[in-house]
Amino acid sequence: MATRAPETDGRRSAAAARRRAREKEIIAATRALFDERGVRDAQIEDIARAVGINRAIVYRHFSGKEELFALTLVSYLDELHAALQGAAGGGLSPERTLESLVGAFVDYGLAHPAFIDCAQALMRRSGPELLDEISESALFRLGRGISGCLAVLQEALQAGVDAGRFTVEDPALLANTLYASGLGALQLARVGILVAEATPGVPTVGEISPEQVRAYLVDSALALVTR
Repeated sequence: MATRAPETDGRRSAAAARRRAREKEIIAATRALFDERGVRDAQIEDIARAVGINRAIVYRHFSGKEELFALTLVSYLDELHAALQGAAGGGLSPERTLESLVGAFVDYGLAHPAFIDCAQALMRRSGPELLDEISESALFRLGRGISGCLAVLQEALQAGVDAGRFTVEDPALLANTLYASGLGALQLARVGILVAEATPGVPTVGEISPEQVRAYLVDSALALVTR
């Protein structure tokens, strides 16, 4: 005789589906506020109001503000991953592929300033601090989002090594370094202010354009792989 699944299993599946849908809704609202106001001005009360729920419900789905922001960063990383994959799939030389990847990273960061803010905010915390503030499952999703982007760059670096065009001892280390330094350079491009010393002890302020930052990041990456 065929056995029937307990009705409780169906109710649990439906409840889990509703929970996932609600989480996606909250993350989407957070992302919208990030893009509209920036990370610093996004508050849990505003996010809850945008979804049409009480703030207490937000905390039923996420351990805290840090976890919600981390999972919102994952949505940016998923888009960045797709952009990087597109940049790497042109059948170009290793040098041109690296240039295309750096350009795609710069383009995405400039188009999504909240991505820069969110990524840098999380990078200011150590691993143990993140574990205290974010659940293991959320931290795993965040790590997967970052590693997915880095994997595209790492594969391009390794391909250059295999082709004898790049001299890189540790592609994974270089990929991480380029990602971190790239975030800092994107912040510089957003601010657009260049500080220098006009004469000893006398600072001066100039301007720097996104195009200059892009060119510097490309040149720096190529210099690091061919030294």
